[in-house]
Amino acid sequence: MASYQKRGNSWQYVISNVVNGKAKPIRKSGFRTKKEAQIAAAEVEAQLSKGVVPSLKKMPFDEYFENWIKIYKEPKVSLVTLEHYKYSLKAVKEYFQNKEIKDIKRQHYQIFLNWLGKEKAKETVAKINGHIKACVKDAIEEQLIQIDFTRKTELTWTVQAKKSTEKHLNYEESERLLQSLWDKLDKGLGYSLLLLAITSGMRYEELIGLTRTDFDFVNNTITINKTWGYKKNSPKGFGPTKNEQSIRTIKMDKKTMSHFRELFKSTPTNIKQLVFYSPSSMYKVISNTNANKLLKKLLAELKIHSITVHGLRHTHGSVLLYKKASIQYVSERLGHGDIETTLKVYTHVLKELRIEDEQLSTNTFEQMIV
Repeated sequence: MASYQKRGNSWQYVISNVVNGKAKPIRKSGFRTKKEAQIAAAEVEAQLSKGVVPSLKKMPFDEYFENWIKIYKEPKVSLVTLEHYKYSLKAVKEYFQNKEIKDIKRQHYQIFLNWLGKEKAKETVAKINGHIKACVKDAIEEQLIQIDFTRKTELTWTVQAKKSTEKHLNYEESERLLQSLWDKLDKGLGYSLLLLAITSGMRYEELIGLTRTDFDFVNNTITINKTWGYKKNSPKGFGPTKNEQSIRTIKMDKKTMSHFRELFKSTPTNIKQLVFYSPSSMYKVISNTNANKLLKKLLAELKIHSITVHGLRHTHGSVLLYKKASIQYVSERLGHGDIETTLKVYTHVLKELRIEDEQLSTNTFEQMIV
């Protein structure tokens, strides 16, 4: 049974509790109203009734989140992904500072999301929120807190991100870019990189991490099992793939593979056997900046809206879905961590295909009627 006392401007609850025959009451203060104290006490009493002793250890949210990243994420995610978690940690530290995790309520978290959404795009807010939700879920399992304070909160944002259609090329634009690339392949290695980016759908760090031995010209496949560091927060030299699912072998078209077979015959190799080796570059491979500049120049010549090299990856996935490849296959080919990622990224294409599927379903049964 709980009792309540007002202490200054806040309320405190005291819950009767006996451990090994000795009275060990559970106290908690700092509630703005008596109602808040009653709700919190009811949660603790519910845990006690189940034989669970609630954690009374003081744990600042930012400290718990930082430890959670070190224990559960740092050992298994890539350095690039780890930087995303650290960005989320920075936001938590800046806003919550030393606030204890058990003192955070849904209202507090919603105010945090409102603060976070100022001058940020939806994708950024969603990513940080996703990291925090996963952390909070583990905190509940560890009985550090009883309630998911992220539940039923809403994302807010002020910066409008690019429309999904602006991040990739459509089928007709892809055809024109491919033709332009094939016409210019003799003008430099950068054109070969862009060709492989659009025909394989690889991430940039996967492309520049390719070595000659990754190409199987008998079966027309490329094996992706490593990356190459190309920026400050990347590992130096070869590094791991983004996730376990990113280790894959993909089937390639014969024309693209034929180009690289001839390229390997006509160009000297290097000590690492890197395909896109560039001795003058800081990271010894074609830089992401130069690749983006080259792509921008090509698209400007074709009078096509500008996208990044990463946009060629989205173009690859969009084209495959447009040509009726299954979402499962596209997810595996791109090396996504799970199919939910693919569904989220290609929502725009799936909506367009749904209209065609609806027409297909109605036509099918109409044509069955004799």
